[in-house]
Amino acid sequence: MAPPVTPRMIRSLAVPTLLMALSACTQTPSTASDSGQGLWPVYDHALRDAKYIDLTHTITPGMPVWAGFGTPHFAPAVAARDGVEGLRAGQAFTYARQGFEATALSLPTDQLGTQLDPPAHWAPEYPGIDEIPATYALRPLVVIPMQQQVARDYGYQLQVADIVAFEASHGPIPAGSVVFVRSDWSRRWPDPSLTRETRFPGVSLAALRFLHEQRHILFHGHEPLDTDDTPTLEGEAWLMHHGYAQAEGVAHLDQVAATGCLVAIGFPKIRGGTGGLARYVAICPSRWPFGVSIDATHDAPLPLADRPLRWDAAVGTRVR
Repeated sequence: MAPPVTPRMIRSLAVPTLLMALSACTQTPSTASDSGQGLWPVYDHALRDAKYIDLTHTITPGMPVWAGFGTPHFAPAVAARDGVEGLRAGQAFTYARQGFEATALSLPTDQLGTQLDPPAHWAPEYPGIDEIPATYALRPLVVIPMQQQVARDYGYQLQVADIVAFEASHGPIPAGSVVFVRSDWSRRWPDPSLTRETRFPGVSLAALRFLHEQRHILFHGHEPLDTDDTPTLEGEAWLMHHGYAQAEGVAHLDQVAATGCLVAIGFPKIRGGTGGLARYVAICPSRWPFGVSIDATHDAPLPLADRPLRWDAAVGTRVR
């Protein structure tokens, strides 16, 4: 678990490097263009030595998925017709014969694992996943903890009072930020029974309305695969029908500071998609105890593995 974090600690870790980066960028557009710097100083002074923490579950055939959708299936990709790369139709591409391999994925839904839900998931008059703007890519990250409440009441739903108490300790939630709610539900992943629960940690409709209407956040996220455990999923219904996106299935929030970090967001641009497999990466100050830093000697080229990937039919994926 992450150590206790105070606002003073976060300010001491994050503010100096960010101020240095921003001051390096306070040039007129023509000067920035002439110098060839632009936003590069932000990377050099704040992001190069930052700690990066993956908040995303790995997609696997056995991952928890709502039974109404079915389960994912992986298989080696095969030739579609006779004569492709010297194969008969249905034969798999292999490293030994063709020098490459590929994977055939059968995903029963775009609502799978760690997600970015566009409002079109429920409301077709609002954007689908391919219509989410590029401005979602990088935002301030706020992590509101409620794991202690969940330890006492597994079905606890985040309340407005929890948000007010959080702000009393950490300061106001910035407009345009992403707010993730920590419940530690994801520590049981990939237990398949997670999708059969009728009570689980969630976010109340009142809390969602407060975050969007009073704090004007970009979107919120939670660890479970549903927003709340009400019979009508009232929170998710309100979000989608008011044009708000949300994150579901986020992980490792116990490793992220409550304030002072950023979140980078990536998702596939599927035409007309009503859900999105997403990857969230927290970017925290360099002195933060969790995460990995950029390493020029291992990031490119990527390191050689001790064992090569091989297809394991019992697992249904490639393994080392």
